[in-house]
Amino acid sequence: MNFEDLLLEAGGFGRFQILTLLLLCIPRFILPMHFLLHNFLAAIPSHHCAIPHHDQFVNFTQEEVLLINIPREPDGTFRSCEMFSEPQLHLLLNSSQESANASSVQSCQQGWVYDHSQFTSTIATQWDLVCDQRSLNQATATFFFIGVTIGAMIFGYLSDRFGRKSMLLVSFICSLAFGMVSAASVSYSMLAVTRTLTGLALCGLSLIIVPLGMEWVDIQHRTMAGILTSIFWSIGNMFLALIAYLVRDWHWLLFTVTMPCVPGIVALWWVPESARWLLAKGKLKQAHRHLCTCATMNRRKDFAAKISLEVSEGIRHGSGTLWPLGAISLHFLLLYFPFRFGVAFSYYGMSMNISGFGLGMYMTQFVFGTIEIPAKLFMYVLVNRVGRRRSQAWSLILTALPSLRSVVAISGKGFSEAAFTTAFLYTSELFPTVLRQNGLGYCSFMARLGGAVAPLIFLLDSVWRPLPQVTYCAVAVLCGSTVFLLPETLNVQLPETIEDIEKTGLGTSDGAGTTAAD
Repeated sequence: MNFEDLLLEAGGFGRFQILTLLLLCIPRFILPMHFLLHNFLAAIPSHHCAIPHHDQFVNFTQEEVLLINIPREPDGTFRSCEMFSEPQLHLLLNSSQESANASSVQSCQQGWVYDHSQFTSTIATQWDLVCDQRSLNQATATFFFIGVTIGAMIFGYLSDRFGRKSMLLVSFICSLAFGMVSAASVSYSMLAVTRTLTGLALCGLSLIIVPLGMEWVDIQHRTMAGILTSIFWSIGNMFLALIAYLVRDWHWLLFTVTMPCVPGIVALWWVPESARWLLAKGKLKQAHRHLCTCATMNRRKDFAAKISLEVSEGIRHGSGTLWPLGAISLHFLLLYFPFRFGVAFSYYGMSMNISGFGLGMYMTQFVFGTIEIPAKLFMYVLVNRVGRRRSQAWSLILTALPSLRSVVAISGKGFSEAAFTTAFLYTSELFPTVLRQNGLGYCSFMARLGGAVAPLIFLLDSVWRPLPQVTYCAVAVLCGSTVFLLPETLNVQLPETIEDIEKTGLGTSDGAGTTAAD
């Protein structure tokens, strides 16, 4: 008897699994509020150079003061980063006349004046992260994802060694603590450090909740489990737009999106540890107790009588360490890691560009979250019909659609989320239980590296305006194409040990795996 048979005896998908998945939806709901927070935290409102006070300006209107002190762009708008060294009074007579002396234009000398009609405060307005300092503004997202990247390696290893639930608790508590401290930041350096630590802590939530949920459901409902929790990411995405609309100060915005960690910590009381992991670590009594609880909730009253502790002991598996991943084909790993980089790179590249689609930033954020839900429902049907591999490949390739705008571009955003959703499901099915979190940690490392690089690509618009979008699309197509070389996992039992990987062929690029029918 293997674990899948044992789980079916206890109820492969019943009230126990539904409750567990719903509880795991809480951290899934929290994640996008931090992962996509940069859109509002670091928003740059309209601004221009601060103009020194002169007595001669007393009788001038605000428009006239700007006209004689701030150069204009070809489209007639005032420049954000330059001013005249001396007031150009002749422009009052002929505003279309250009300044005769190019040397009269200089960079801002006394700071900037910001339009506060949309934001009370952002980190850009608080620390003047504009113009020459714009790269520091974009770097805040990179710092966050650097933390997530480091967290992927740490929590991947620790959750395989100390358990899913305990590391989920550690992740929640650290996320709450670092989130609150970052909301109280008094300097850019303090914010950069605390956001990095917040990203590290939140990675535990991102890394653990999907496999923990899937390890408690049978083969037939694995896709449903993955899609259900991922839908709450999209709901959190939509709620972020609402919260950011209501809370316009960045300090209080950070505080507000961090507070849901409190009910998440409370909900962990009812979240069970993975019985697969407990058996893999030889903790038979705990595994048997959780399985009996599962059977009781699923109304399988005869489970305890049929499945004794001795039977459970026969399902015990050897443990794994960090390095046995080397037993899995290096060819396979080299194919999979760039693919995860491409998924995150294209997703966050699109998700952090909410000003280029002709809608207001709040509406764009809300629409982006809304379009993800039908995309995920479509993927639920698709991955069960055509398999994980082709669904994953084509959803990532079609992410390149955002090279166009409006409806087609928003459809591309849906494909990018579909690719991300499938990636979590696909990854969890490829690695054995004893190394699943380690494997996810390695893959998440590559994914978060893509997330860290994505915000910096926006700076390439100074070289060629379409270059960032072209880069995101090219990477999506290239990395999506490599997925065709990976194995299929549709209807394949979750591997428990490295030996299972070798037997089924999941560790090689040409292995199709063993189906449940086999």
